[in-house]
Amino acid sequence: MTTLRLNGILGFALIVAMAASMAAGKVWVSPAAWLGDDISALIIMELRLPRTILGAAIGAGLGMAGAVMQGYLRNPLADPGIFGVSSSAALGAVTSLYFGYAAITWLLPAFALIGAGIGMGLLALLAGRSGSLILFTLAGVILSSLTGSLTSLMISLAPTPFATAEIVTWLMGALTDRSWDDVKLALPIIAIGMVFLVTTGRSLDALTLGGEAARSMGVNISRLQWFAILGVGLTVGASVAAAGIIGFVGLIVPHLVRPFAGHRPSTTLLPSALAGALLVVAADSLVRILPSVSELRLGIAMSLLGAPFFMALLYKMHRELS
Repeated sequence: MTTLRLNGILGFALIVAMAASMAAGKVWVSPAAWLGDDISALIIMELRLPRTILGAAIGAGLGMAGAVMQGYLRNPLADPGIFGVSSSAALGAVTSLYFGYAAITWLLPAFALIGAGIGMGLLALLAGRSGSLILFTLAGVILSSLTGSLTSLMISLAPTPFATAEIVTWLMGALTDRSWDDVKLALPIIAIGMVFLVTTGRSLDALTLGGEAARSMGVNISRLQWFAILGVGLTVGASVAAAGIIGFVGLIVPHLVRPFAGHRPSTTLLPSALAGALLVVAADSLVRILPSVSELRLGIAMSLLGAPFFMALLYKMHRELS
C-alpha cells in the first residue's frame, strides 16, 4: 500500500470518527440538529466540537512523537513517556493544583508547559552534546523517575483531601469539559512541535544505518537530538497541559501503521499522526457511551488498551529473539 493511499484512508476514517464523536454521548445528537438554535446545537458547538478537535490534535501529536522517538532510539518499544517530558509537565500541573493556583483558568496549563520546558532543558543537560542513544535514554529514565517521585510526594503532602482528589483525578487524563480555550492553548503549540518532528524524517532514515553512517551522510546528530527534544517536548507538554496524562498512544500507533507505511521512519510520521488522532477520538467516543454512572477517564481507557498491547509486543519480540 502506498503512503498516499494509507494517508487517504486514515484521513477519511478520522473524519468519520470525528463526526461520530460529536454525535456520541449520554445524549445522542443527530447531525440535523447540529446547526440549529436550540440546546442540541449549543452542546455540539460549545462542548463536543472543541473536545473532538482537541482529542484529534492530542492524538496526532502523541502519535507522531512516538514515531520519531522509535526512529531516533531505534527501539520499537520506545514511547514519549520515556523522555520524562510527560511526567515533567504533569509535575508542573500538579504544582498548580497543590498550591491552589488552578482556580485561575490559564495557570494550570501554564504550569504544565513550564514543567515540560524545564524537563526539556534538564534532558538536554543530562544527555549532553554527544548524541549517544544510551545516554539519551538513561537521561529520560532518570528525569521520569525524579519527576514521578516529586509528583507522588506532592500527592502525599496535599493540604486537603479535596486537593488530593483533584490531583489524582487530573492525572488520570480526560477530555471532559474541555472548551475552546483549551483548543486555543494546545493546538498552536502541538502544531509547532509537529513541525519540528516532521523535519527529522530524512535524518531518521539515515540513522537507521547507524550513527557513524548517518554522520558520513551529513546528518548533524546533535541538531537531530535537539529537534526531537523540542518536538516531543512541545507536543507532549501541550497534550498534558490540556488533558492530563494519556499514555500508550505513541507506542501503539507507529506499530499499527508501520507494516502499511514501510519501515522508513519518514514514511511513518504522517500516518502515525492520523492514526493517533483516530485512536484518541475513537477511544474518547467509546468512554462517553459506556453504560457507567460516571464517565470512564480516557487515560485509564488508554492504559487498559495499551498495557496488553505492550505485553503482546514484548512477547512477540522475545519469541523472535529466542
